Amino acid sequence: MAVLDDTTQIEAYRILTLRQMLKLEIKGIKRSGRSAYAILKDMGYTGTRQQVLDQLDQYREQVLQNT
Repeated sequence: MAVLDDTTQIEAYRILTLRQMLKLEIKGIKRSGRSAYAILKDMGYTGTRQQVLDQLDQYREQVLQNT
């Protein structure tokens, strides 16, 4: 098990978790509280849910290449 002790690692994990939540929201699964889409919009992502997911997919590829 890996330990995330760097702030950039923690932020990357958070964004990737929000990506998974957004994928479920697109499929129609709802949750209580703020949606992942709303959280990501506050973080600066723009566009429709699908466009934000595409941006996050690109981010994921960058993270995987750097590890």
